[in-house]
Amino acid sequence: MAAKKSTNDGRPKLRTSHHGAALGKAAPKAKKPAAKRPVKPAAKRPSPAAGPPSVRRDVAPARVKRPKAPTALGTESTASEPARQMAIDIAGAALEKKAVGLEILDVAGRVDYADFLVLMTGRSDRQVAALAQGIEEALRQKGKRPLSVEGMPHASWVVMDFGDVVVHVFQEDARNMYDLDGLWMDARRVPVAEQPTK
Repeated sequence: MAAKKSTNDGRPKLRTSHHGAALGKAAPKAKKPAAKRPVKPAAKRPSPAAGPPSVRRDVAPARVKRPKAPTALGTESTASEPARQMAIDIAGAALEKKAVGLEILDVAGRVDYADFLVLMTGRSDRQVAALAQGIEEALRQKGKRPLSVEGMPHASWVVMDFGDVVVHVFQEDARNMYDLDGLWMDARRVPVAEQPTK
């Protein structure tokens, strides 16, 4: 074995692959660079924002019959006819007891607890209680009873749940404070018969 050569500063020189040729060993053959394979262009994938093929713009979606849009001004209602009739009956009973500011709001398809909200105002706690009792009595004669009635002891805001129709009987201050009319401003209004003025 050949002795290690030393460098000028006294450190031994490291043996490299070139030393093998000097010592009679064949130098390792240099590897040929591998032939470059032609690269196929990647298949064009839709961007994640484009969505699945059924909703991409470049693929025509199948025509599907969609349900009617939620109730709003100018659209057709999805409410049931029995619920509509009950709301009108409630309005009639309320008008007999001199309710003011009576509105029937069609909220079918917007909430899951009712098709209609009936809003009205009584001038005092006694009138609010009388309105609630009058509505309950009129509907009982038609075979319909409320599932629940809340707010009767103070009668500043009474809520009556008839299933598909929910009735809100307010005193004026409570109605202004909670502003359900403003909350449901874009809901369809069902026409109500002539109402007394305040």
